[in-house]
Amino acid sequence: MSRKCSDELTPEEGMEVDCKPEDLLKCSHEERYVELGDVKDMRLEAEAVVNDVLFAVTEMHVSHSLTSGVDVAHINVETREGNRYYLELTEAGLRVVGHAFDQVDEGLSTQYHETVYSLLDSLSPGYREAFGNALLQRLERLNQNGQ
Repeated sequence: MSRKCSDELTPEEGMEVDCKPEDLLKCSHEERYVELGDVKDMRLEAEAVVNDVLFAVTEMHVSHSLTSGVDVAHINVETREGNRYYLELTEAGLRVVGHAFDQVDEGLSTQYHETVYSLLDSLSPGYREAFGNALLQRLERLNQNGQ
């Protein structure tokens, strides 16, 4: 099993290195994965996606309606504007596959996004605002702590 974490920087600043399991708690969902051959376990990725952005949406949870597996998982999300989306998470990224919880719209043809941040940024001005506010608060705390 191999794990990667880019939060640990070498003297060459930003070089990706392997990390210890306890260091995984510091990694964001894009950096954290369990390698099964060359396939990420999408169930674990989906849980990490939800945990990363739950603060900036009204509701978000991994769906159990369709079978999630090693290669695909589904996520229900309701934006701050009250719009509901059914997301598909695969190796290709995240994309909207429906406009209601637990329902795939076969007629939809949406683009994949590499990150949940990119996807939500394109769907929800409320997400953008919440994310920006959280970032400002974090920067203010760092400034107050003299860092």
